[in-house]
Amino acid sequence: MPHPLVTQLRFTRSEFIRGIKNINQENAIIRILPMNCISWNVGHLAWQEQRYFLHYGMGQIIFPEIEKAFAFGAPASTPPLQEVLTAWQTITETADPWLDTLTSDSLVAPIISRGKEIKYTFGNLLLRTIYHYWYHLGENMAIRQQLGHTELPQFVGAIDKKAPYAPEF
Repeated sequence: MPHPLVTQLRFTRSEFIRGIKNINQENAIIRILPMNCISWNVGHLAWQEQRYFLHYGMGQIIFPEIEKAFAFGAPASTPPLQEVLTAWQTITETADPWLDTLTSDSLVAPIISRGKEIKYTFGNLLLRTIYHYWYHLGENMAIRQQLGHTELPQFVGAIDKKAPYAPEF
């Protein structure tokens, strides 16, 4: 059974994907300044998951190009949606078995990267990632509204079924 924060991350990911359901390539690359486009946001969250969970957690970088193109502060671009979605899916699927190993103790332990302790714990990184998803989910929904899309999700999905409150074990 995954840690409750991991369950929340997975629910958050599913809501992020629900928010871009049925968007086409043409609309995914439209920039409404000063925002980035939706496809860039997908790449950006792929970058965060790769950085936090694959790099810090597992010592892996499977998409070096994601590290360059979608890092915080990287220049705006309009990448193909399917390309970044495929990278995102690969990164999240690779991270999932490792995320399943997290415990309350490991979430507060120091993180060592390249022989140095970084200032965050995996618990902090999980929270940062969850909140970051919600930020960009809202941004993506605003973009879609500005593009005139209709029948968009209006509220958080089936959290009571998919990710209800669960105390730490």
